[in-house]
Amino acid sequence: MKRIFIVLCILFGLVISGCQPKMNLFPDGTDPLLEQYIQGEGPYKVLVISVDGTISDSPKRGLLGYAPSLVQEVTSRLQLAAEDDRVKALVIRVDSPGGSVTASDVLYNEIERFKQKTGAKVVVSMMDVAASGGYYISLPADWIMAHPTSLTGSVGVIFIRPKVAGLMDKIGVSVEISKSGRNKDMGSPFKPDTAEQEQIIDTIISNYADRFQALVKKHRKISEKNLEKIFTAQVFSADGAKKVGLIDGIGYLPDAVSKACELAGIPEDSLVITYRREFYPDDTLYNTVTARTEPLALVNIDAGNLLPPKAGFHFLWFPAVQ
Repeated sequence: MKRIFIVLCILFGLVISGCQPKMNLFPDGTDPLLEQYIQGEGPYKVLVISVDGTISDSPKRGLLGYAPSLVQEVTSRLQLAAEDDRVKALVIRVDSPGGSVTASDVLYNEIERFKQKTGAKVVVSMMDVAASGGYYISLPADWIMAHPTSLTGSVGVIFIRPKVAGLMDKIGVSVEISKSGRNKDMGSPFKPDTAEQEQIIDTIISNYADRFQALVKKHRKISEKNLEKIFTAQVFSADGAKKVGLIDGIGYLPDAVSKACELAGIPEDSLVITYRREFYPDDTLYNTVTARTEPLALVNIDAGNLLPPKAGFHFLWFPAVQ
């Protein structure tokens, strides 16, 4: 509160003095993406983008506005890169426990389309967590590299929905529902599911799991014995993931950049770029912030980080959700 008061006093002083500086206290992600140089030189480019946090196609909601969704942030960068024929390789820095089934599938498809359209090589660099949907979006990569301390895997589906029927009984509150079919209220938080509804939900989960598993088989050469272990939806350390065939190598982000250059057939010291909305002096590969003004907003509350994921089907390792 003290910091907010000081900032407001400064702003008030500037206003009454007639000074009107250009300031972006409440950024909403509408500023255009700009190419930022990180390292290297030469005619060829390696683009580094980040997938951080829960994968969603919903805008990030704050107290005073909205910021672009993770899907929007990533796809806008892929679109910009696809228009630059100097971009020969893409490194995707993944630090995500996954997210909704649809949002994860959208990013998977967009990365696959980017590869087909540009012919660029794609390398994934996994950080803390690249599990479930975080692994799902990594599958199109030509090479998957995990940090030595990464967690990945969790190849499976989870259906999340609150249940408050018992609590409502205790406090004497009920909800009346009128419906046109017996399964119209399937998954309702206000009542237990029937045996038929549980079977329907299990079938949907199986359908999504089958798709996830089919893509793992498509993109990875893994023995049936290891697939059986992977499809229990457990998570693996980097060493464990390499042993079962989920990843190709273990290394750091600079190693992933070097591998991308090698696969693309370009010099190892090629130009490494990223897309941000503002310039950062002494920028590095590990900077994931898109606009320097975002942390300076007087109030920047994303209530989604304080609540469980919204009800629905998710490619998500739930314990790692922030």
